[in-house]
Amino acid sequence: MSIAIKEVTKSFGSFQALKALNLTLASGEFTAILGPSGCGKTTLLRMLAGFEQPSGGEIQMNGKLVASSSFAIPPERRRIGMVFQAFALWPHMNVAEHVRFPIRSHRETPAHIRDNEQEHVERVLAMVGLSKLAARMPHELSGGQKQRVAIARAIAPSPSLLLMDEPLSSLDAMLRMDMRREIQSVHRQTGTAIVYVTHDQGEALAMADRIIVMKDGEIEQAGTPQDIYLRPNTEFVAKFVSKANLVQGRWEQNHFIPRAAASELKWYGGEVSTHFKQTGAYPVRPDQFVLGDALEEGIKGEVVNVQFQGKEFHYDIRADKEQWEVISPRAFRMNEHVTLALPV
Repeated sequence: MSIAIKEVTKSFGSFQALKALNLTLASGEFTAILGPSGCGKTTLLRMLAGFEQPSGGEIQMNGKLVASSSFAIPPERRRIGMVFQAFALWPHMNVAEHVRFPIRSHRETPAHIRDNEQEHVERVLAMVGLSKLAARMPHELSGGQKQRVAIARAIAPSPSLLLMDEPLSSLDAMLRMDMRREIQSVHRQTGTAIVYVTHDQGEALAMADRIIVMKDGEIEQAGTPQDIYLRPNTEFVAKFVSKANLVQGRWEQNHFIPRAAASELKWYGGEVSTHFKQTGAYPVRPDQFVLGDALEEGIKGEVVNVQFQGKEFHYDIRADKEQWEVISPRAFRMNEHVTLALPV
């Protein structure tokens, strides 16, 4: 299902949650809507689902108008599936019944699925690894199993669009990694377009074909995970997604001279956004810095904090009047003098 969002706004009283959004989502694409709490990402998702109506603009699906300020097709007629942050399972239904229910209740369920209901239920359960748990009740399931049921229920009627609202936020770290793979597998097997709302940068980078970064009801940047992470366009995207340090200095065309450098040290920045060249900054990710001892070439700094993380160390380095986060496999002590450089 292709989606076109044209000049969409949403207000709640005097508060404007969304500000003239324009966005196109391709059929079969896995799109992550990424941003901090209150940026408008869940409001956007609820409008795609039909739970909220735009205050202005319009939303089209497959070229058909589904919502405007004066018109809205109800959720049950949009052929969508939704996975919520809470599992929202029904305590009186077993796993198989959860999958069967939307097949029977959704108006838009294709006829070939209705005609082969039991076979389809079994196929969906196999897809999410729940074949042996079909008779289990929700209270007999682990958190990861419950989330698999929620996903199976959402995809059972073969929706054209699957909406996911922070579906992994209630799971522990290891289980989230497993569920990422499950969701990617479902996407590959079904080919259904997915819009996935999250505030977790790792989830968005790992799973999505395209990431939409939102801030204060507006789109800050849209692009592939590689574009967003490696080539941020604004300070917000650089810090929120890449966790980048904004090194201050001056630009001479495509070369940057850090303010903290003792000599005329220059970094090449041909791919750095024009915005940073205009503001006199250079975004450097913590893992991008090369950390060396005090005798090596680079910006001179001092270790002011260190955290051991197994295969690497996380440092806070003070240089001149700036302080930066640095990730390095090399071991240094507190208050040790070091140098910072970028790979050529």
